[in-house]
Amino acid sequence: MLRSFIVKASLALGLLIPGLFSAAVAEEAPDISNIGFVLYTKSYAPGTLNARWMYTNKYSGPGIATGGPMDGFAGNYHVRYFYDSGEFSDEYDLVIEKTGDTYKVMWLTNGEVSAIGVGMEVETGLAVGWRRVAD
Repeated sequence: MLRSFIVKASLALGLLIPGLFSAAVAEEAPDISNIGFVLYTKSYAPGTLNARWMYTNKYSGPGIATGGPMDGFAGNYHVRYFYDSGEFSDEYDLVIEKTGDTYKVMWLTNGEVSAIGVGMEVETGLAVGWRRVAD
């Protein structure tokens, strides 16, 4: 009985004081400053993927991965990314490995892993969430 009253009182208090519970949730939210997303789609050119990427909520743009296999997404590529303004951003050696229905993705600079990610095929291409390893 007492427990039920406490729950009801807490809910009522939450309705009366806007932001009471949302502030607590916001304080516990992890920092997303090192999270990115990229969608790779097949290009008309064999062995080439078009990319649309974003990093946190600050940076985004197109990219192109070349030198890959004729079929599928798994393989080794060289990828160049650009900002939406057209300015060059970064380039990497890109390794995409398929394991069952999922993909392991690595971005390398001079043979060293710079970023890692996981992905899955979606209707329009390969969707990958990623993070930098040094940050």
